[in-house]
Amino acid sequence: MEEQELIRRCQQGDEAAFETLIHLHEKKIYALCRRMCRDEDDALEAAQDAFLAVWRGIGNFRADAAFSTWLYRLATNACLDLLRREKKRGGDVSLDDEDAAVDPVDAAPLPEEAVERAETQRMVREALYALPDDYRQVLLLRETEQLSYQEIASATGLELGTVKSRISRARLALRNYLAAGGNFFERVASKQTERSRKEAETNGSQRV
Repeated sequence: MEEQELIRRCQQGDEAAFETLIHLHEKKIYALCRRMCRDEDDALEAAQDAFLAVWRGIGNFRADAAFSTWLYRLATNACLDLLRREKKRGGDVSLDDEDAAVDPVDAAPLPEEAVERAETQRMVREALYALPDDYRQVLLLRETEQLSYQEIASATGLELGTVKSRISRARLALRNYLAAGGNFFERVASKQTERSRKEAETNGSQRV
C-alpha cells in the first residue's frame, strides 16, 4: 500500500494503517532522536511523542510538504521539548554513553584501528552534544539525514537563511571544539611534527 493511501486511511481513523505508516519511518525517526538526545530512554520518549503528534495531527496534514518532512519537524520538536524539560530539571547525562548511535565500523578492522575509530566516534559524539540544541538539530538533519536546506527549513519552520547560517556556525563550532580538545586533528599534527623532527635529526647527522 502506498504512503498516500496509508495517510488517507489514517485520516479516517484507521489504526492499522497508522501502525503500518509508522513502521515505515520508525527506525529513521528513532535514529534521529537518538542522535539529538543523549539518553536512549529520552530518545524513545521523544520518538513516541512525535508519533503521538502524528496521530493527533494527521487529520490536518494536507501534503503541502512530504510526509517525511512533516515527521522530521515533529520529531525534532519533540526532542527539543524534551531537552528543555531536562535542562529545567537540571539533568546531566554522561557524554560517554557507549550505546549512543554511531556509524558502524568497517568489518574486521585491525585492533588499533578499531580503538582509534571508537575514540574518534566518542569525541565527535561529545562535541556534537556540546553544541546548542538548535545547532545540533539542523546539523543532524543536514549531515545525517541528508536533507536539503529547503527541506530543513520546512522541517523546522525556520527561514532558509537561518538554516544555512546555523549549519555553517554549527560546523565551525564543531571543528573548533574538536581542535581545542586535543583530538585526532592534534594527533595528526603531532605525527607530522614527529616525522619532521626525525628528518631534521637524520639530515643533521648526515651533515656531520
